[in-house]
Amino acid sequence: MKKFKYSEITPEKIYNNRRKFLKNLGYGIGGIAFANSALANTDLSKPTSYKDITTYNNYYEFGTGKGDPYKKSQDFKTRPWTIRIEGEVEEPIDLSIDEIINSFPSEERVQRLRCVEGWSMIIPWMGFSLSELLKKVKIKPEAKYVKFISVYDPENMVGQRRAVLNWPYVEGLRLDEAMHPLTTVVTGLYGKPLPNQNGAPLRIFIPWKYGFKSGKAIVKIELVKKMPMTAWMWASPREYGFYSNVNPNVNHPRWSQATERVINGDIFSPRVETLMFNGYGDEVAHLYSGMDLKKNF
Repeated sequence: MKKFKYSEITPEKIYNNRRKFLKNLGYGIGGIAFANSALANTDLSKPTSYKDITTYNNYYEFGTGKGDPYKKSQDFKTRPWTIRIEGEVEEPIDLSIDEIINSFPSEERVQRLRCVEGWSMIIPWMGFSLSELLKKVKIKPEAKYVKFISVYDPENMVGQRRAVLNWPYVEGLRLDEAMHPLTTVVTGLYGKPLPNQNGAPLRIFIPWKYGFKSGKAIVKIELVKKMPMTAWMWASPREYGFYSNVNPNVNHPRWSQATERVINGDIFSPRVETLMFNGYGDEVAHLYSGMDLKKNF
């Protein structure tokens, strides 16, 4: 895939044009293979609008309402910002967000987001594979998992003043999941720097997993030996497992995961069938060969 600087990225208006979008989408990493998907006959030929992506969010650090992140994050400061990478590595490092952006040019990655609540979006992220960043620290053989820790700043993140979750927000991946090229370090969307409400200045995105697996405003990445306890596992282990792969055959204890509502500005839009691994099965199903995905949910 071609790499871009922010100034070179395709402008927002191109994503509102059906033919140009389909031409740019392609069928590689970060794209969606509509041709062999149950989504082929649905109206998903363009990404969710910038407005919907940036005003309809789950980001409990700023509140539990969908509009809270947009309303309450605008004054959140994301500069200066440092990300620490440590743990089972030969060379722990501290990198500023500007060092990361300058060292790893962003590329366009149009990826599907499926929320555990039963709604979805198509988002034109800008970013790069997490594996590129992790290779800088020379991972030790003892490392089996990657732990992501978000910022803890209750003075400026009003949602952290309530014990909705065990702050700071923690997520994790198995090492092979983290090193998969689809696992993305997100630095922007729609050709613009990442907005505060979407996890600025840096978030992780794993398109075949439910959205809550993708930690926002990351300040530390740890390579660890044992599976980390994540924020939602701590809050409700019966409902939220470590893997949290999109799986229409495994319902949430309180609702079905068989279908989803596509966010497109129409609250009455019909629901569509949810795809296994959110449509990325050809790329990632081998990671779970031999596993019971109902047990390892």
